[in-house]
Amino acid sequence: MAQAEQSEPTTTSAGPPAFCGTPLREQEWQALTEIVSTCALSRSELARTICEALGWVRRNGGLKTRECYEYLGTLEERGLLVLPAKRPQRPRGPTSIHFTEASAPREWQEAELGEVLPVTLGLVTNGSERALWRELIERHHYLGHKVPYGAHLRYLVWMGAKRELCGCLQFSSAARRLAVRDRWIGWDDQTRQRNLVQVVCNSRFLILPWLRISGLASHVLGLGARLVVEDWLEAYGVRPVLLETFVARERFEGTCYRAANWIELGTTAGRGRMDRHTRRSESVKTCFIYPLVGDFRRCLGVAG
Repeated sequence: MAQAEQSEPTTTSAGPPAFCGTPLREQEWQALTEIVSTCALSRSELARTICEALGWVRRNGGLKTRECYEYLGTLEERGLLVLPAKRPQRPRGPTSIHFTEASAPREWQEAELGEVLPVTLGLVTNGSERALWRELIERHHYLGHKVPYGAHLRYLVWMGAKRELCGCLQFSSAARRLAVRDRWIGWDDQTRQRNLVQVVCNSRFLILPWLRISGLASHVLGLGARLVVEDWLEAYGVRPVLLETFVARERFEGTCYRAANWIELGTTAGRGRMDRHTRRSESVKTCFIYPLVGDFRRCLGVAG
């Protein structure tokens, strides 16, 4: 699955760009610049301090630290602020993943869906489950494991009465800007920024490669679409109304998504999520979406 290009905050007619679609008041701008200029903090610490000071919180009460961190970067790019240098990051991702027998290939298995029911999805909630999820994705998914951008939930997939492990699923923050999706919804930039939190991306999906079970993949997608609504609401205080995903055109046709009634919208521009200046080239992906409610456009701020 791909991640689409990153958007920039909307610029108002005067003053700094808007934050998450909302123009800054003069006193907010003064407080922000004072914190940056007087507090000897890292960028992450500055973002958290600013959110606390200005009350920039999510619907569930959590701070908008990630959004503020990006916003500060945009202000720096535009010459409106001078930020401290970025601190070196600790190595993350695949280097810390070790393969065990739990993810080792098994004998080829063919069956009909009815033979492996019930299929269940378990939300990953502890260290051992996270380690298993990462190991399976790194070993068997063509993209491998990467630390997801923003909010995310992960699931392990089990089948049959004996709960045989059969796959993995991940939902994460939606692409910040995606032309084919935004046109289809009917978004302008400000409406998108206000309502993007209600769109969630299916950013990883794996059925273990030795399984050939007709209908399993689309069945899992259907279960995931139902479960993630309440799980995302509980975790982040937002009820999703639309899902999106990206399928590598050179590898897959998206058959299981079509079978699960996802809608094909078109293709991405082949740019990375954080590519603000069209400098990074990625493979072109097919974009699919799945409405979770009938009036999703109204929920996303589009009249009619």
